Amino acid sequence: MLKIKSFTFSPIQENTYVLYNENKEAIIIDPGCYDDAEKQELAAFITSEGLKPVKLINTHCHLDHIFGNKFIAETYKLIPEFHKDEQQIHDFASASGLMYNLPFDTYSGEVKYLPGQGTINLGEDVLEVLHTPGHSPGHLSFYKADQQFVISGDALFNRSIGRTDLPLGNHAQLIKSIKEKLLVLPGETVVYSGHGPKTTVGEEKSENPFLT
Repeated sequence: MLKIKSFTFSPIQENTYVLYNENKEAIIIDPGCYDDAEKQELAAFITSEGLKPVKLINTHCHLDHIFGNKFIAETYKLIPEFHKDEQQIHDFASASGLMYNLPFDTYSGEVKYLPGQGTINLGEDVLEVLHTPGHSPGHLSFYKADQQFVISGDALFNRSIGRTDLPLGNHAQLIKSIKEKLLVLPGETVVYSGHGPKTTVGEEKSENPFLT
């Protein structure tokens, strides 16, 4: 059974997630901590709960989702993991930060590529990997069937969807990803998005103006 702790970080108001089990092992997803105070807030929670981070995962590599990659990787000796099609986005993130007046120290070490399908294990808990491109080319979502939740990154939001006007975005592809990978999940599945409040698959099927 995984517990979920969320943080909202940076001027872009990105949601960072820490998933952890009863053995205190943790996965950090999309660390968006931008300044020192936010980095220390995340680290303080990990320390206070006695957690041992064992994986650093990115749903995708837009700058707001990787602001904290370098800090997390160095602090907990982890290697960032994301889909190979995000490498180009990752490599452009530093320049993107300058464009948005949000300079940051980009992680530049070894990375691991996640496949577009398969599973991620944390002890006995299993997350299913869903390839949900469109907002970005290698975007991934992570589904926990037995607990009925999905980490959707910037694919699906509460009453909205990810923007597709950024480089390598594709609106038709995003709609296809959402309808074929996310909306097919049980209606009670809780959706933890990359921005904004959580929602459910059922609510978005019936009330999301971009999908109805």
